[in-house]
Amino acid sequence: MNHVASAQQKNTAELPRGRAAFLLFVLMMLLAGLNGRSVYLQIMDNDFLQKKGKARYNRVIEVVAHRGVISDRNGEPLAVSTPVESAWASPANVEADSQQIKQLAKILDMDVAEVKQHLSDTEHDFVYLKRQLPPDQAGKVMNLNLSGISLQREYRRYYPAAEEAAQMLGFTGQDDNGQEGLELTLQARLAGKSGSQGVIKDRRGHFVEDAGTFHPPQPGNDIMLSLDRKIQHLAYRELENAVRKNKAHAGAIVVLDARSFEVLGLANYPAYNPNNRSKISSQTMRNRAIADQFEPGSTMKPFTVAIALEQGKVRSETVINTGKGVMMIGNKKIHDSHPEDQLTVAQVIQKSSNIGAAKIALSLKPQTMWQGLTDSGFGAATGSNFPGEASGKLREAKSWMPIEQATMAYGHGISVNLLQLARAYAMLANDGELKKVSLLKLEVPEVGKRVFSDNTTRKLRDMLEMVVLPGGTAPLAQVAGYRVAGKTGTAHKLENGHYINRYIASFVGFAPASNPRLVVAVMIDDPDNGDYYGGLVAAPAFSKVMEAALHALNVPNDAPLDNVSLPAAVVLKEEV
Repeated sequence: MNHVASAQQKNTAELPRGRAAFLLFVLMMLLAGLNGRSVYLQIMDNDFLQKKGKARYNRVIEVVAHRGVISDRNGEPLAVSTPVESAWASPANVEADSQQIKQLAKILDMDVAEVKQHLSDTEHDFVYLKRQLPPDQAGKVMNLNLSGISLQREYRRYYPAAEEAAQMLGFTGQDDNGQEGLELTLQARLAGKSGSQGVIKDRRGHFVEDAGTFHPPQPGNDIMLSLDRKIQHLAYRELENAVRKNKAHAGAIVVLDARSFEVLGLANYPAYNPNNRSKISSQTMRNRAIADQFEPGSTMKPFTVAIALEQGKVRSETVINTGKGVMMIGNKKIHDSHPEDQLTVAQVIQKSSNIGAAKIALSLKPQTMWQGLTDSGFGAATGSNFPGEASGKLREAKSWMPIEQATMAYGHGISVNLLQLARAYAMLANDGELKKVSLLKLEVPEVGKRVFSDNTTRKLRDMLEMVVLPGGTAPLAQVAGYRVAGKTGTAHKLENGHYINRYIASFVGFAPASNPRLVVAVMIDDPDNGDYYGGLVAAPAFSKVMEAALHALNVPNDAPLDNVSLPAAVVLKEEV
């Protein structure tokens, strides 16, 4: 025992005498450092602790700007943004059992697994659960009184005209940004600028508004289109009737102001409802009047004649030898379905003679004809600035063969879109002055470019009036109380570079012919109910739209109300 005690005393004696003092010194320094840091944070730099504290309950949320209203030329709304609520979560603050999550999923019409996946994203303090809820649905979400679940005010776009103007207006996405059509084109002007709001988060994860700095959003600009909603409605209605009646694949219609070149109506069928896009497809979304191009057929003949008139090559009464309906150019044959030995230039238009148009074209130098068509707006955009507009196809004159120049005279080997064709006819109605097409209401009409003289266009309008009279190809285009001028078109469709026995039927015209106010262009794609000529398929729709539109605008009559007298069955079919 004495030996053990002696050993312990020896070990104790060997411990460093300064260790205890050193440890005490270290502890005192640490304590002093902590005290110093505490004094610094609380007195010298107390903003740090305040910022950390505020970060746990202060937030800044986005305040969405109200998107501008799109209206027609008379102020009727075409696209408006209505307030809606969107459900979102702060996953770290959500306190809900399985039953409550199931209730939430049922209200939101979502899978339970999808809701749980959103709520498990604790790395983010803000997660959308479901956007743009109807008021009753949003109310049910809040009635659950779940911590960490809140609502945020957003806007949803509504289109009062629904299908009637769908392809023109387009639509917005969930963030109320333009995705298609004019909503996309005018995005910068419509969108506005979001604001911000400081808020406080309570212990249940809910945000209390009006608790911080508020920066108000800047609303988007309202925009007034050139469209007239009444004319748009009747244009869509008659186009739909024409497509259905003729069992056609599709159709398009354009109504232009013949003086300002503003688009008063532009419709496509089939269409879709932008308020419910569950059945949307690429075919129903297509703005065929602007984005699709086709061979115009005989609607091109007036421009061939106008160029020849302007060049002094022919006059209205000039006689053309039409060779009993057959003409050879090299080894290619051009024919007329209604053989005639001779036709005047006016009759070439009235009876739609391919041979007559071809011979007039071949009297022109290729460059002269190309320049006249180019100046008339073919092969170029209309100025509408609509996304995806087709510019058509007009090849350079130096590449033309004689047969190609001849067939272009009656609309083969050249392609257009319907708006482009309507614009060219508006130029004829506007005494030869071509203007840019406008989809926005103009306060002051733009100055255009002179293409043909007044004398040329007056003579041509007289010829085009003959088309809708007895002996012409479009008596069904007549309008009671108004003189009408226009031209039919029927062209084979192209498929894989070859013409097939399917057709594009069209009619373009203007009224009153004595002082043109409106231009209406109708295109029916692939009619399949027996008739496929423009005078039988497209002209009736033109007549109904033109009549209703002239009455809607209170345009004075320039003909007796009983001027329509030709039986519907008597129609001269134009050449194809």
